Amino acid sequence: MNSRSSHSQEELFNFGSVETLDLPGAEIELHQQIWSRSQGDTLCGLLIKELNWRQDKISMFGQTHDVPRLNAWYGDADCSYSWSGITMTPNPWNSTLRDIREKVNGVASEQFNSVLANFYRDGNDKVDWHADDEEVLGQAPVIASVSLGATRKFRIRRKDRSEKATDIFLRSGDVLVMRGLTQLLWEHEVPRSKKVKEPRVNLTFRKVALTK
Repeated sequence: MNSRSSHSQEELFNFGSVETLDLPGAEIELHQQIWSRSQGDTLCGLLIKELNWRQDKISMFGQTHDVPRLNAWYGDADCSYSWSGITMTPNPWNSTLRDIREKVNGVASEQFNSVLANFYRDGNDKVDWHADDEEVLGQAPVIASVSLGATRKFRIRRKDRSEKATDIFLRSGDVLVMRGLTQLLWEHEVPRSKKVKEPRVNLTFRKVALTK
């Protein structure tokens, strides 16, 4: 993992350190402590109370199961989103999400129009191996992932298994930015952890093509 810092950005947004992951075919930056841990924990609690969480179901191998976390979809008008047979229409931005998006836009030098929020109630909640490669996100999407609350392990591996999986521990206040061919060549997961008792909210900011 190679470190890289941008002094001008740090002065403007009061960033912590920036690390660039040395992974073939991936463009990933870990911006550490964009919010302090206490600020991240406070935002986690606010979003748990404020967002319109939903319990989706997913069908696998002929059986239907609850998705092992809660989800919420927010964004600009007409920014609908579908994944694994689940279609989500956007809730309008609230003030907390707008403030977070403004800072994340600066971190990633992007203008995101939507966010998928995931609520991991404790270490039993997870997300399985996947890539954010839906057609509506484009061929080389930029995904900015904000971690708030409990520290969780984020694992990433090449789809062709040519590289060993890499583990990253995401703390409250960290922002992981993935761009370029990352979603085409790599996939990621947040595995279960019996040791984790606290909740975590993960916000994955995206730019989706507007519905015609």
